[in-house]
Amino acid sequence: MDKQINGHITALGVQICVVGDGTQDDFISITDIARYKSDEPKMVIQNWMRNRNTIEFLGVWEEIHNPRFKGIEFDAFKKEAGLNSFILTPTKWISATQAIGIRSKRGRYGGTYAHMDIAFEFASWISPEFKLYVIEDYRRLKADESSRLSLGWNEKRLFSKINYQIHTEAVKSNLIPDIAGKGAHFTYATEADVLNVALFGKTAKQWRDENLGKLGNIRDAATLRQLVVLANLESMNAQLIKAGASREERAEYLNAMAREQFAALEGNPTLKALERKLQIDDADSKNSD
Repeated sequence: MDKQINGHITALGVQICVVGDGTQDDFISITDIARYKSDEPKMVIQNWMRNRNTIEFLGVWEEIHNPRFKGIEFDAFKKEAGLNSFILTPTKWISATQAIGIRSKRGRYGGTYAHMDIAFEFASWISPEFKLYVIEDYRRLKADESSRLSLGWNEKRLFSKINYQIHTEAVKSNLIPDIAGKGAHFTYATEADVLNVALFGKTAKQWRDENLGKLGNIRDAATLRQLVVLANLESMNAQLIKAGASREERAEYLNAMAREQFAALEGNPTLKALERKLQIDDADSKNSD
């Protein structure tokens, strides 16, 4: 399942993972939801999927949203539903019908995820009261996302004003790792890692290895000042690609550029004011939780 962790919601003491990629509706971990009922969430999910009403609901949802859904296989499951011998797992449902509403994720944050429509239906089967708490905190999560997006738009309006100082102030300090002469030692898995190494002195994988257990990625942990510089590096990297520079050459050039720009922003009053506001907003958000 190629999605990113959006965050977590909490219902009656149960923490539930929510994922999405920004282009489609969210998927919610029904493995986490099932933990409200039992310490063996797989069995809870299987019992739910054995139910005839569940099979009918899943089938109708797929018929509405999934043009590749295999109706013949769905009809076979519907006929067997309710029999003592009938067993249905998420993996079997997905492989047999090409369903898209339920997905399995391995590894970190693994488990069974379902489209929000299906996840809410599952929560209702667990407990109507529990479902209401799930929906309530999901709304809180989406409201927080909207707030962050709004703040991000306002930040971008200030970027042009902040960036002007980059071209007028002298370099005051080197606060970004100097990778000069070391570029060949990095493995650039993607173009994104060229920028990651230039700005942070490490690849995305190196950051993940150093921050096991943390949500997000290397850029989620970036400061506002780093994000300002990153925007400029992206533009310059595009020009260097057109000029035919290798990844190693571009990483070293962009690293030097990043250190100069980062230092030039030291003491920028507009940036400092915005950073203080972000700190206050973040503290208020944590206190409200």
